[in-house]
Amino acid sequence: MEAPKGAFFIGQYLQSDGISGMQRASAQVVEVVEPVVTGLGYELVGAEFGQAENGVTLRVYIDKPEGIVMEDCAAVSRQLNAVLDVEDTIKSAYLLEVSSPGVDRPLFTEAHFAAQIGETVKVRLSDGVGGRRNFKGELVAVQNDTATVEVDGIDYDLAISDVEQAHIIGRLP
Repeated sequence: MEAPKGAFFIGQYLQSDGISGMQRASAQVVEVVEPVVTGLGYELVGAEFGQAENGVTLRVYIDKPEGIVMEDCAAVSRQLNAVLDVEDTIKSAYLLEVSSPGVDRPLFTEAHFAAQIGETVKVRLSDGVGGRRNFKGELVAVQNDTATVEVDGIDYDLAISDVEQAHIIGRLP
């Protein structure tokens, strides 16, 4: 059963298995989403598409210094739902989820990676390095669109522009 276009879910999403079929949203979608999110006083952490039980999901991550609560997600969802329907950027049916970044914070930009040096990360690349696309290890350096991840004592230089999906491996307090 296909979900109606623009249906939405509000929640604080905690990634359970990390990189499970999600892919970054296109620049065109981000161009529509970002002004709405920032206009409401939030930071757009990023947006990604994935396959859920009910069909395609557009997951939008928002943040603010004092953290995100359910009411924040609801406010952004209402505005985004209306704007996405008017702009008609997404041509197929989808579910809209607005969420905090959660414990397993996703990484979308070079600045996101740089802020997490020393953390354990999981990264999936589109093209890969030496035939390998998946990496899980310590993020040891970031510069010039490259994140260096140490996996089993070997440093891998990963092009951030090639990242399909990345997130930190969160530790519960």
